[in-house]
Amino acid sequence: MKTIAPYTPIQYIMGKQEFFGLDFMVNENVFIPRPETEMLVDEVVSLVQSTGCMVQSPRILDLCTGSGNIAISLMVRLRSPSILSEVEGLTKNMPDCKIVASDISQDTLDVAKRNAARHGVNDIIEFVRSDLFENVEGKFDIIVSNPPYIARYEFRDIGREVLMEPMAALYGGEDGLDFYRRIIKDAESHLRGGGYLIMEIGFGQAAEIRKIIDRTESLKVLKIRKDRNGIGRVIMSRWIN
Repeated sequence: MKTIAPYTPIQYIMGKQEFFGLDFMVNENVFIPRPETEMLVDEVVSLVQSTGCMVQSPRILDLCTGSGNIAISLMVRLRSPSILSEVEGLTKNMPDCKIVASDISQDTLDVAKRNAARHGVNDIIEFVRSDLFENVEGKFDIIVSNPPYIARYEFRDIGREVLMEPMAALYGGEDGLDFYRRIIKDAESHLRGGGYLIMEIGFGQAAEIRKIIDRTESLKVLKIRKDRNGIGRVIMSRWIN
């Protein structure tokens, strides 16, 4: 009988987590999907739905894909609208939707691939082992990411269950913003003209991340979406130069 370590998250014990109406396999190799990340998926779906110039064949990149929950939920939603009824379907408008999902860990990608197979999209999502953009080719209409964003000082207040998740999926550097700096710096060279960068952000990070984006002079912040508690959770910017 397998020994379960103290403070093991119930999701790891059960081996699954629900996200955006779908069940995802999770284990100690992946970050457990959170409900707030559904806001990120909502924003991308709404953007594709409302942006006529992209609906025929949008290219989407999911950085730090983890369990694949973002990329898979997007592809299922965009290709099979009947599965989720809360958002209007887009299948008829985008037969050539392309999603690339990257992660630095092969063990993590193996879980994402299994989840993609579970939901019937393993043959239409490209999984790439990459340290952010390192091995990613081509340009995209939308880059989406939920990167690690916990600062060093925050770990003293984090629950022990969270500390059971992969450190590589949690730690965002001294101030929690290391991945944002890297992604924002390199996003321009991987975006098509007028493309969008949409990222989940942590508590109290919105103002600093906005400053990082503003300093590029090529990206413009379009909106910061707040959760029900008034906390900025999603930041959307667009390449304007």
